[in-house]
Amino acid sequence: MKLVSIIFIITTLMLVMGCQKAVDTAAEKSAIKAVLNNYILSIENEDIELYAKIFVPDPDMVNFGTGANERIIGWDTLKKVIEDQNAALSETKITQSDVTINVSPDGQFAWATSLWDFKATMDSQVMQLPVRCSWILEKRGNDWKIVHFHKSVGAAW
Repeated sequence: MKLVSIIFIITTLMLVMGCQKAVDTAAEKSAIKAVLNNYILSIENEDIELYAKIFVPDPDMVNFGTGANERIIGWDTLKKVIEDQNAALSETKITQSDVTINVSPDGQFAWATSLWDFKATMDSQVMQLPVRCSWILEKRGNDWKIVHFHKSVGAAW
């Protein structure tokens, strides 16, 4: 009887493990890259509707911008920060490079990094910044959504 129980447990585990859906990592990475590209498009085009589509509207989310004290808590605050940024900047152009994307084995979470050359005009003054970006995304249904980002500008020594 003990042997039958062990065989039953092993068989059940094998069936459960065999039923897990395989993750198409290449397809997921492509979808995530599209989200990161849409982030850039939303900033360059001052498109708050596109920006909203790629985020989880979580009131508890925490993001970090490039400002020294820029700890952004909640979707409503983040939306306001971006609206204010859109009002203050013009001619924004972001060139992205060195994108790396990692997907969790279950295909539900991803983390990514990228480098930006950020250029914009503020009060007729052109500014250009090298920005380092980190991203965390979650798959919600069939869509990838940003749940956290951290951006920083390297300190000059």
